[in-house]
Amino acid sequence: MKRLLFLAIFSSGLLLISGCNSKKTVQTSKDAEKLYNDYCIGCHNQNKSPFTNRQWLFGNSKDEIINSIKLGRISFGMPSFEKGLTDNEIEQLAEYILALAQQKQTEKTSSSKRTGIHESEVQNFRVDTIVSGLDVPWGLEFLPDSSLLISERSGTLLLYTSDEELILVANSPEVFEKGQGGLLDLELHPQYEQNGWIYIAYSSPNKSDNTIANTAIMRARLQGHQLVDKQVIFKAAPETDRRHHFGCKLEFDKEGYLYFSVGDRGNRDRNPQSLDNDCGKIHRIYDDGRIPEDNPFVDVKDARASIFSYGHRNPQGVCMHPETGYIWTDEHGPKGGDEINIIKPGKNYGWPLISFGINYNGTTFTNDTAKAGMEQPLHYWTPSIAPCGMTFVKGDRYPNWKNNILTGSLRFEYLQRVVVSDEKVIHEEKLLEGIGRVRNVEMSPDGYIYVAIEKPGKILKLIPL
Repeated sequence: MKRLLFLAIFSSGLLLISGCNSKKTVQTSKDAEKLYNDYCIGCHNQNKSPFTNRQWLFGNSKDEIINSIKLGRISFGMPSFEKGLTDNEIEQLAEYILALAQQKQTEKTSSSKRTGIHESEVQNFRVDTIVSGLDVPWGLEFLPDSSLLISERSGTLLLYTSDEELILVANSPEVFEKGQGGLLDLELHPQYEQNGWIYIAYSSPNKSDNTIANTAIMRARLQGHQLVDKQVIFKAAPETDRRHHFGCKLEFDKEGYLYFSVGDRGNRDRNPQSLDNDCGKIHRIYDDGRIPEDNPFVDVKDARASIFSYGHRNPQGVCMHPETGYIWTDEHGPKGGDEINIIKPGKNYGWPLISFGINYNGTTFTNDTAKAGMEQPLHYWTPSIAPCGMTFVKGDRYPNWKNNILTGSLRFEYLQRVVVSDEKVIHEEKLLEGIGRVRNVEMSPDGYIYVAIEKPGKILKLIPL
């Protein structure tokens, strides 16, 4: 029996399993299945069968899998389940994973469904695949000539031209391409046609020790098919070898300030509530990296002056409301407690002192969902949907969706439409269910919605009908 090797720990600590050419089906107890659904899928963002070819890092025997579950792989973002599960439950999980290893990968939603007519509650549309052959497309930005700039998390920067060519952009920044790290978001300067500045978020390795890294912001110009005039205008501190919770989304507001997120980098008990580091924060800077004089903590001793708000876990959606100009975010909770927030200067959003979630291993880290002096989320999801990428629907092409939020669900593989009124969420709708892991959603200058799907990576366009 020929065995295919897969990655045991992936991205945010995912346990992926091996497969083989046997057609043996999973035959384990309902208890084991429930354990798998409760404790694995939330991070793995996988259904039971669609495992992709990877290499095992820590062994694929039953004992080695038990060891990974029990002790965890902290630097990969996977917690220890020793306190949350009994030895018998861990053994059941390992056996279930090994049984899953023998299942054939199930088919994703058929291409005919993905490109057919979709009927939402208030807006019908069809889906066209614009770009295919990608892996994990993270950032999307449209240039004035209608070409599309695409960042791949692996570190590749691509330009999809109006002639439907996919061209490699040379001289992109060196990235720490491990776990959730890599080449992340893209944003154009509001006066891009005058100054040519492109802003790039990425996980930047330390110059002398490439095993540690943190989030950085670079600006550069595009000359032909290469980046020039590169300037690093922000580098988060401290650096760490942990491979998760980098943030990072970029957004300019109406006044020209640049906002971006930095995740807590896996150190929740130290970073988010302390102002002397950059992690677990939303930052605000000028377009050249200078600090605005009215940032809320510029005069606070030992505080990082770029901090605009704190107490965040891992915001991966940052966007501006098209009418109010306020900055909104969506944020990954742990097991439960994903959030939507409106970002206000100097405010504490509570992580990890308040949360609607629990640890991935089922244990509790706080009994509080509210405390004096801490902001409540505008909306939260339990169970977690793993929101990623976020935009408001602008323009008149989708009149019944105007000013709705669109955000991707990595975990459940759909596009979430969120209806807001007077800064309250009043309705939600799932779109494109089963489409794949939705990494990002953006609007083009001519008013169309584009959606980035990962593994296999592609860019989809929603055509209103």
